Formats: sequence, structure tokens, C-alpha cells
Amino acid sequence: MSVCLLAGRSGLSSAQAPTQPQTEIGIGEYRLGPGDRVRVQVFNEADLSGDYDIDGTGQISLPLIGQMTAGGQRVSDLEATILKALSNGYLKNPRVTVVVLTYRPFYIYGEVRLPGGYAYVNGMRMVNAVVLAGGYTPRARQGRLLITRLIDGKKTELEGNDDTPVLPGDIIRVPERFF
Repeated sequence: MSVCLLAGRSGLSSAQAPTQPQTEIGIGEYRLGPGDRVRVQVFNEADLSGDYDIDGTGQISLPLIGQMTAGGQRVSDLEATILKALSNGYLKNPRVTVVVLTYRPFYIYGEVRLPGGYAYVNGMRMVNAVVLAGGYTPRARQGRLLITRLIDGKKTELEGNDDTPVLPGDIIRVPERFF
């Protein structure tokens, strides 16, 4: 998974920086998870197409196929999984498309006026997240944000600044400054 942070601008050391930085989530790199909503379209099969929420266990339930794991998969991986399942005795040469309709929320807490969960918007930066949360409190340490992000299935602590990209599912902490 592309981490989507820029070395130097994000406050990451060169050891933490990704080899190919991205400025936005690319549909090919993004891994689905609980809270995402996807549209599954099966060409010429309206009864098999629909919008599905990925539940807390990373599962979706599709007609004919039943429960299947979507969490942790790329969109292209989920398409291939559905295609294989439908080809296994249900349809001849099915064509499947999966699109992310809604990304899971990100969370921000600490020294912001309105901590909580907020809807993710593609291309969002940390400064946008702080503004959504009502801005910094007078005690906030501005310019230094702590981010907990799932990278390759592991929770990773990162340090960022106002320019650091936000990803769905990020947990952002705005620390208190020391006087």
C-alpha cells in the first residue's frame, strides 16, 4: 500500500518515507476496510449488482455468492474474487466492476475544538482535517501532528504536519504544546 506521505514535507525521516510518494489515494493502491461502501456492478445482471457496506469484520454479502472478505483487498483484487466466484457455476463470462462510493472516516482528537470522526474526501490534507474539527485550541502544538495509520496490516505511528495527506481510517492526534 502506498503510504501517501512526502518525505521532508511531512516530517518523516527518509527511512520512513515511501519509495514512490503519492499525493492522493490511487484506486489501485487503496485497500478496502470496514466502513467503506462499494458499488458492485455485474454487466447485464441488475439483480447481482448493488451498493454494499463493508462490515466491521471486513465482509460483504453478495447475492448468489454470500459472505466474502473485502477488507484488506484492493478494488481490483475484489473484482477478481467476485469474478471467480460468479464464474464457478453461476454465470458464463461475467464482467464485474467495483467502485468505492464512500471511504471510511478518519478521526481527529487532542487539541482541536471538535474532536471526532469525519468523512474522508480524496486529496485531503491534515490542515483540512483540523479545519473540519473546528481548528486548533489555544494549547495546541501547531505544525506537528501524530498519525496512526494501518500500513501493510500493522498500526504505524507517523509524524506529520499541515501538508501531510490524510487517508481513510487515519487517527490524527494534535498534541498539547509545552510552554
